[in-house]
Amino acid sequence: MLDLIKPSLARFAASLHSEPPVHLGRRYDTAGTFQVEPGNTVVCHLVKGSESEAAVIAVRERMLAMPDSGQLAFTPVSSLHMTLFQGIIEYRRRPLFWPDNVSLETSIDDMTQLYVDRLQNFEGCGPFNVQVVDVTPAGLTVAGASEYDERLMRAWRDELAVPFGYRHPDHDTYVFHITLAYTIERFPDSRLGAWQELLDDCLATIKRDAPIIALNPPAFCSFVDMNHFEELVVLD
Repeated sequence: MLDLIKPSLARFAASLHSEPPVHLGRRYDTAGTFQVEPGNTVVCHLVKGSESEAAVIAVRERMLAMPDSGQLAFTPVSSLHMTLFQGIIEYRRRPLFWPDNVSLETSIDDMTQLYVDRLQNFEGCGPFNVQVVDVTPAGLTVAGASEYDERLMRAWRDELAVPFGYRHPDHDTYVFHITLAYTIERFPDSRLGAWQELLDDCLATIKRDAPIIALNPPAFCSFVDMNHFEELVVLD
């Protein structure tokens, strides 16, 4: 069945053959409730009230209407964002994910204040536009709306690596995305065709109705769980 469906959905489905899903039991539970997982990050929230926000919410609602949507843990609409640069997180205290010159035992609150201080005089790389290039049950894969926009997004990541003090192993290959949901239980292969039909239509619709996704300027945020990302420093 997997060789008959879109490659991105095939990869999504194949990744779920390893049980349990990577974040299940730590980031969220089997009821779809998000757990305490404090950290910080740099994100661009969707512009509230924009046509593109409405288009993204419509994709989310169509996924929720699927009969097996209960196998996904959906993030709230208020938290919708595109991650630009991954900060530190409580359960990821190890080299390459934490600045070399800061103790791995430093509290999340102290790390957040450290980054607030470091980012006070940070100069970004300018505004950029993004477009949706794929839709999976996890959400929207996005990329720069042009090669220039994509270079700007990558430049932001390079510049942010300086105050954050690390470059993740996927720093140069990171796939930009807007998360809509996390997997609780994998879909049976017999359901993949129905999901592909839905996701293909969602992709075509959002490309037509929202060719550019309106985003707020990048902001350094703190979070306790995946329900809310509090903007602390706007990097515009």
